[in-house]
Amino acid sequence: MLSYQKLKKNPVRFLAATSLTVEEFENLLPAFEAAYEKKYPRDKTLEGKSRQRSAGGGAKGLLDNFEDRLLFILVYQKTNPIQQMHGLQFGMSQSQANYWIHHLPPILRQALDDLGHKPERDGDQVAESHLATQGMPEFAIDGAERRRQRPKNDETQKERYSGKQKAHTDKNILLVNEQTTKVAYLGPTVPGKRHDKKMADEAQISYPADAKLDKDTGFQGYEPEGVITTQPKKSPKGKS
Repeated sequence: MLSYQKLKKNPVRFLAATSLTVEEFENLLPAFEAAYEKKYPRDKTLEGKSRQRSAGGGAKGLLDNFEDRLLFILVYQKTNPIQQMHGLQFGMSQSQANYWIHHLPPILRQALDDLGHKPERDGDQVAESHLATQGMPEFAIDGAERRRQRPKNDETQKERYSGKQKAHTDKNILLVNEQTTKVAYLGPTVPGKRHDKKMADEAQISYPADAKLDKDTGFQGYEPEGVITTQPKKSPKGKS
């Protein structure tokens, strides 16, 4: 069963499971705890009513510490497993996993926002975002795909099928500040079949003055006004 105390002893696996180093996790943890306590005060029930007994009384439930709660939602966000399998990793039922999967994301988003790490979601606002203006205006743009369950509806299946990944996927556009390695912009979640350039065009991202942008061939033809773009060239066939 996964737990923070066990997983942190293997930094390589910890990074693979959460996308964070142990140090980054521990820096995020206090903000996550503070956001949780603010939304769900200890003297109130989840429904906002006064508790009849002191906080911590009664039987201990699953994920009864903040380290494991943060680990639970980070692993889910990184690996996107089906709820049954994610619950199995943490020793809980599918219904219990479903509860935490819906309960914790708002807390994580608030913690990231409080620390100044929450990416901009509105393309028009990127140029003014503090995440975009830190350091030199040098960025990289890419489309990030992640596997999802195959939809039951035939039309939705076709829409969600990514020929590149040979699987049903969801996709987002990411704009990364290369100076800080932080995500400055996170685009809407769309079907994996959507083309990277079309998504970037629709996002209408504003860039700081004199920005430089690294892109791959998926963004061929994407040339934002006033931005210097760089795209690697493919090697001719038959040559390494």
